[in-house]
Amino acid sequence: MNPAYDYRRYAILYVDDEEKSLRSFERAFADTFRILTASNAAEGHRLLVEHREEIGLLMTDQRMPGEKGVWLLEQARRLDPRIIRVLVTAYSDYKEAIEAINTGAIYKYISKPWDLPRLEQTLKHALELFMIQRQRDELLRERMTELRQMVMADRVVSLGLLAAGLSHHIRNALVAVKTFLDLAPLKLAEEKAEAGPVRDVAFWQAYHHEVQLQIDRINHLLQELWRASERPGGPLNDRVRLGALVREVCRAMAPEFAARGLCVEVEIPEDLPELRVDLPRFRRLFELLLKDELSTLPAGGRVRFEARVVAGSDPGRSEVEVRVTDTGPGLPEEWLRLVFDPFVCRTNSPAEFGINLMACYIIVHHHGGVIHARSEPGGGTTFVIRLPVGADAASQRASDTEILRKAVLTDELWHRLAGGMAGLPGSGPAGV
Repeated sequence: MNPAYDYRRYAILYVDDEEKSLRSFERAFADTFRILTASNAAEGHRLLVEHREEIGLLMTDQRMPGEKGVWLLEQARRLDPRIIRVLVTAYSDYKEAIEAINTGAIYKYISKPWDLPRLEQTLKHALELFMIQRQRDELLRERMTELRQMVMADRVVSLGLLAAGLSHHIRNALVAVKTFLDLAPLKLAEEKAEAGPVRDVAFWQAYHHEVQLQIDRINHLLQELWRASERPGGPLNDRVRLGALVREVCRAMAPEFAARGLCVEVEIPEDLPELRVDLPRFRRLFELLLKDELSTLPAGGRVRFEARVVAGSDPGRSEVEVRVTDTGPGLPEEWLRLVFDPFVCRTNSPAEFGINLMACYIIVHHHGGVIHARSEPGGGTTFVIRLPVGADAASQRASDTEILRKAVLTDELWHRLAGGMAGLPGSGPAGV
């Protein structure tokens, strides 16, 4: 056995209506491979569906009662194109074998009777190809995830600088506007006393109230983004129990959820390790997540918090994975790529922009973690947060200079990845 490959990691499914062939195949290769068998194409298809993530190779006879082997190979290709497909033929079936090869339905055909040593080598090579393809796909997913994180990290820095700069200048401008609005009621009262009644008092009152409200919203947006983007001044010295903190935040916001008819469930184990955090900001993370749910979740919806310890991206490190799942309508793929954009509005209210989620992203980033969203239309949305355990998260954060340096390379990396994916099955814009 090639020590570089574990041939039992993925199963071989062999389909043949001859029981003798099935028994011979198992007897010859059960010590080397993990074997599944079926006596007809329909049963083989059922096993493919049930064990989709386990099967690396499908080997099927062509001539069987009911559906033929080529039909099963085509079903396997539709189910998962990465499954290696082998057709077993007799001499008279060569025409079907050649047709299957030409249509891309199979990797190879094997004639009966078998040459066992040669068949074993064929099966090994096929599984090696399958494992290489899986490794390639996993590597591409990892690289694309890293690329997205780099782009988002660049936005964290850019928006932080933008918020800090704009906040000062816009607030200075708003001072004059707010001063005018504060004086407007007094001025109207003076004019009313001197020149008679104001003809449309209700208009002026409503206009004044709405402008004040919009100014408060602008101030709130700027303050929220500025507070989130400001880096912690020192080490993260606050130690917290995740479950206790989340329950505390949920209790504080319970009246708002009750008013909307929403339910919050917290299923976080008490024995999770402590996290080292900046407590005010860390609490704000969950407040903002819940505020986003309040603005987007329809009445009667439910939000569920879950958490567990998982292996970290760095060897020897552990992470706490937090999942926040709702029962909302879900988001299509194109929305998921924009969900942390502060200028995207996901509801009918133009006041409810993605500022809350962008602030969440920045807070998680400053704690050395990552956050992303998963969703299916009609299936709700799940926010997944991963945070480091034990080590000071501040020491794991890349500096802003390093983030910007990486962001400059984004375009070059993108073109490299795109070039590497050209011509690969299953690759393309949908997979990015």
